[in-house]
Amino acid sequence: MHQAGQNLLMEITETQIAQAHDALSFEHPADTCWQAWFDGSAKPNPGTLGIGLVLLSPLEQRYEKSERLACQGCNNEAELYALCAVFEMAFAAGARRLLVRGDSDVAIRYVLKLDSTTIEPLKTQVAQAQQWLECFDEVCLQWIPRHRNRDADRLSRQALGLPEKLLGLIKKKRRQR
Repeated sequence: MHQAGQNLLMEITETQIAQAHDALSFEHPADTCWQAWFDGSAKPNPGTLGIGLVLLSPLEQRYEKSERLACQGCNNEAELYALCAVFEMAFAAGARRLLVRGDSDVAIRYVLKLDSTTIEPLKTQVAQAQQWLECFDEVCLQWIPRHRNRDADRLSRQALGLPEKLLGLIKKKRRQR
């Protein structure tokens, strides 16, 4: 797909996500809302899965999780496992209102029913994530760019023994003529 097509697809996706976000906007003050970030990685893709989670309470208590999963799969499966794990961790911590951010537009679109898949392992994880939504009073899923998801990304990579990505710190040298 050429660049213009990729930009159009991203604009449509972000518009759909923004509309879903508006439909789920919180009615209560932010001081009762928990925040979470999730990320999943596969090494190689497909391969071993790692997940990274960050949970922040309204009182700014921070919880992190980095876990290498026993199963194999693709990066999208890893993202969905991470999303389910963040729901589980938030619920166990007592969260009932939750803002969840991640850089996987695929996972977010599937869980919000803006898109669907025919791939069985993904369908299973999507169904599980959708069941988790029912456990909370309010949940908002928000796509964010990868550079805003550094902590969860670091934790998912750490689970697989991968180095942290140095996003935006490495600039390509221009060729001199």
